[in-house]
Amino acid sequence: MLKVGLTGGIGAGKSEVSRLLVEHGAVLIDADRIAREVVAPGTPGLAAVVEAFGPDVLAGDGSLDRPKLGSIVFADPDKLAVLNSIVHPLVGARSRELEESAAEDAVVVHDVPLLAENGLAPLYDLVIVVDAAPETQLDRLVRLRGMTEEDARARMAAQATREKRREIADVVIDNDVPLEELRKRVDQVWGDLVRRTRSV
Repeated sequence: MLKVGLTGGIGAGKSEVSRLLVEHGAVLIDADRIAREVVAPGTPGLAAVVEAFGPDVLAGDGSLDRPKLGSIVFADPDKLAVLNSIVHPLVGARSRELEESAAEDAVVVHDVPLLAENGLAPLYDLVIVVDAAPETQLDRLVRLRGMTEEDARARMAAQATREKRREIADVVIDNDVPLEELRKRVDQVWGDLVRRTRSV
């Protein structure tokens, strides 16, 4: 089994790269998706978040109001740290379960947005960083995700710098390119991952 950490700044196109890797046969463990699962209605995770931040972070249907919580934590590093201390251990435990259920010869890709910020690179055999220029990230967040420029800049500022992410990278995938170019680059990376799997 080859354990790959996949990360990139918000709006860099990490989800597109993970989708292409899955097309090739990678087993994807998506930390964001798991992070939503562990705070779903009725979970101990959601109860802990409500205890920490109050019932105002709940939507009318009892689910977590993610935009509301985001506006609180991304403006205050201490509150973000509190949220992370609740969610990260739960995500870690679920990720380990999924990894243990993968085949022995699998390429297991952990899609981890905050890999650099949380010093997680040593957990993986290889780290792939999806990289894009800040102006590209900003454009995608505003144009494709409908964020205000202010909110987009705040989200970007809350993450590691581009330089810090590149420092931990074994492989950098440049995503300031058209989709066809990105696909070719991912094809090359996949070939390398398969070769590495055979030597692990």
